[in-house]
Amino acid sequence: MAENQASLLLRKQLKDGRLVKVTVEHASQIFYTADNDLSRNPVDGFSAGLVDDSNLFEWNVTIIGPPDTLYEGGYFTAIMSFPPNYPNSPPSVRFTSDMWHPNVYPDGRVCISILHAPGDDPNGYELASERWSPVHTVETILLSIISMLSSPNDESPANIDAAKEWRETKEEFKRKVSRIVRRSQESM
Repeated sequence: MAENQASLLLRKQLKDGRLVKVTVEHASQIFYTADNDLSRNPVDGFSAGLVDDSNLFEWNVTIIGPPDTLYEGGYFTAIMSFPPNYPNSPPSVRFTSDMWHPNVYPDGRVCISILHAPGDDPNGYELASERWSPVHTVETILLSIISMLSSPNDESPANIDAAKEWRETKEEFKRKVSRIVRRSQESM
């Protein structure tokens, strides 16, 4: 009886292991295709590529501050990290350069709807249709971040202080962003 249970457990582990391997291989193919597509057909406003050729799950990203915004002319670096079950779960994006924005946590993590796990929002702020879906790509994520820079959402902020400053003392907010943009240009 114990041998049968052990055999059943081993078969389950092997089956689960193969499923994980297939998922990782599928994600690897998606990353390879995305990296090639972005290399052949670059999109204005950002660049993205692997941090290291041996790790398809970590990408370096540079976002160029969009025209006609406070962030115009800035070069903002970030890391995009993909989970092993991508594209079923969203990646995370964290700015590694300074960023002052209502929708960016003080540690640099980006807070936008499409980077939130699929399904209903436990806090009731977002519709399920606004959250992660496997149809999103590196390109759509980065374009959403560029859009976020253009139009901060101070209704559900990740950085309370930045949101408060955005609403109440916009001139001080503009000065801080201007300094960050200048520093980003100097570091290039």
